[in-house]
Amino acid sequence: MATETTQVNVLRAEDVLKNWQGHRRVTRRTIEAFPEDKLFQFSVGGMRPFSEMAWEFIRMAVPIVEGVTTGKWEEYKGSKPETKSELLRLWDVQTAALDEKFWKIPPHRFSEVDKAFGLWEMPGQATIQYAIDNEIHHRGQGYVYLRALGIAPPHFWERD
Repeated sequence: MATETTQVNVLRAEDVLKNWQGHRRVTRRTIEAFPEDKLFQFSVGGMRPFSEMAWEFIRMAVPIVEGVTTGKWEEYKGSKPETKSELLRLWDVQTAALDEKFWKIPPHRFSEVDKAFGLWEMPGQATIQYAIDNEIHHRGQGYVYLRALGIAPPHFWERD
């Protein structure tokens, strides 16, 4: 006997943003947990220092939201932070920008397919999810670094 299913849209835009911002709060606490020198220099197994990973998140987040909004995919043009305080300040600026810019995404753009930055061809919602997944993945690397340094990473489930 076949089971009948009904299609249900389980993610609302506000839920996606809330989830993303929750992950960004955990990532911010991860950045904060690093000693200044280790944030920029420490690595394991040839991976990049965590500051480089955080810089990648910064270069992706707002440009992806702007690209999904407009269909114009422009790379981030800001300067690379050289200190932990600069990195955290820029992180906070971008977090506020996400809260502002996310609501400008027209509803139809979540399902429209674009080739983001000439690299990834997928619907807007999937491109946003890529940014979230990328941050989670690399934050896991940061957790390995912190543990190797004898520092307990923040609880990933505490997103407030």
